[in-house]
Amino acid sequence: MSPRFQRITPFLWFNEEAEQAAHYYVSVFENSRIRSITHYDGDTANAAGRPQGTVMTVAFELDGQDFTALNGGPVFAFNPAVSLVVNCRSQEEVDYFWNALSKGGDPAVQQCGWLQDRFGLSWQVVPVQLIELLTSGDAQKAQRVMKAVLTMKKLRVDVLLEAAA
Repeated sequence: MSPRFQRITPFLWFNEEAEQAAHYYVSVFENSRIRSITHYDGDTANAAGRPQGTVMTVAFELDGQDFTALNGGPVFAFNPAVSLVVNCRSQEEVDYFWNALSKGGDPAVQQCGWLQDRFGLSWQVVPVQLIELLTSGDAQKAQRVMKAVLTMKKLRVDVLLEAAA
């Protein structure tokens, strides 16, 4: 049997926090690890305008999903147009991931289960019950649930279920 082939790998551009961010994310998610770290050498350092010997890329895995982080400099920054969704099976998981990922982040960019972490990366912490309620085929129920979502920062399963009832 061959190992799983991941065709698409998210590639995250950091100024100079790639290694710090990767270690942090690995600490938050189970089944996660740093796979490899590369450094800028003479040629790549000169081409990229980065200090020789500093971290260039960090390949890491979060709960079985491969990622690559790059220290590319201040040219690009994250924004909420792209986010990573964390699907949660319970309110306890929602609470855990929300608290871990939002710690040190921007509290102004927190609504509807959406948050921005301390590195500027956007995440959506979503209970699977929300998807079930929104796709149940009952348009009125979905409308009530979505109205409830719009009033929250961190999503609460009990409030979603109450809105659906």
